[in-house]
Amino acid sequence: MTLSDIQSLIQDDIQAVDQLILKRLSSDVVLINQIGHYIINSGGKRLRPLLVLLSARACGYQGSEHCLMAAVIEFIHTSTLLHDDVVDESDTRRGNKTANEVWGNAASVLVGDFLYSRSFEMMVEPGNIRIMQVMSEATNVIAEGEVLQLLNCHDADTTKARYMEVIHRKTAKLFEAATQMGPILANKPELEEAFIAYGRHLGAAFQLIDDVLDYTADESELGKNVGDDLAEGKPTLPLIYTLESGSKEEKEIIRRAIESEGVTLLNEVTQIIKQSGAIEYTQNVAQEEAALAKMALTPLEDSPLKTALCALADLAVNRTH
Repeated sequence: MTLSDIQSLIQDDIQAVDQLILKRLSSDVVLINQIGHYIINSGGKRLRPLLVLLSARACGYQGSEHCLMAAVIEFIHTSTLLHDDVVDESDTRRGNKTANEVWGNAASVLVGDFLYSRSFEMMVEPGNIRIMQVMSEATNVIAEGEVLQLLNCHDADTTKARYMEVIHRKTAKLFEAATQMGPILANKPELEEAFIAYGRHLGAAFQLIDDVLDYTADESELGKNVGDDLAEGKPTLPLIYTLESGSKEEKEIIRRAIESEGVTLLNEVTQIIKQSGAIEYTQNVAQEEAALAKMALTPLEDSPLKTALCALADLAVNRTH
């Protein structure tokens, strides 16, 4: 099942979300419109809002508020991208210049703040306290994840456990919130834990493959600079594994790269990682997370939408960008 096959199941919902995003992005402040449209329309996968739509329909939801929540999720995600690119000093995302590269850091941070506040303005509209609880907690956990990642930067002693905590907070939490919207909107609390687990494991699998792609992808497909994680001193799982299993000389090169020398050692680090088995190891961990995501959906009745959710887990780990 391809991504296009999955999208075709809910094409009307996707179009409704696209219209909502454009409508709610509107502001009297011209710069907000410019930056907002630039980042929203820059070719992202829109995976997180897709998860809201699929989860809601898979739970039997027949209303329209899932489209609103899908737009909320996309706004929150976009705001984190704007902030991330400033923190990471990134100049490329999705094959385009980052907003901070075009308009500067101050504008990017402030428009990110606008998208955050607009998302909260929207999420109160359904009048569902459970939605507000889940989403407000998610944004708080994501912020904590960003800080934890900052603390891990340039720390070659970061453990797998610390790394996994960061990706569960920073990435998987928004996936989790997206999928949890389904049973909440459909008023099926008995399915919430299943969808929480599905989103958490799917998000972890997605991030693990992102970390692999930072050393293996074609730069034109990846849409950002290969080696960005290394440039930022991020000790991702391929690096952590190599630090645990490599030779003394290999460990020393990896440590130097993480702590200070970054992309100046990219070629050596990439070669070491590929020879060490770190790529295969990380891919296997991602596959395990994807399998757990699919297993989490066992309580859900079989349907084309359940099949689509399972297919998304497979697509998350079998991609080249």
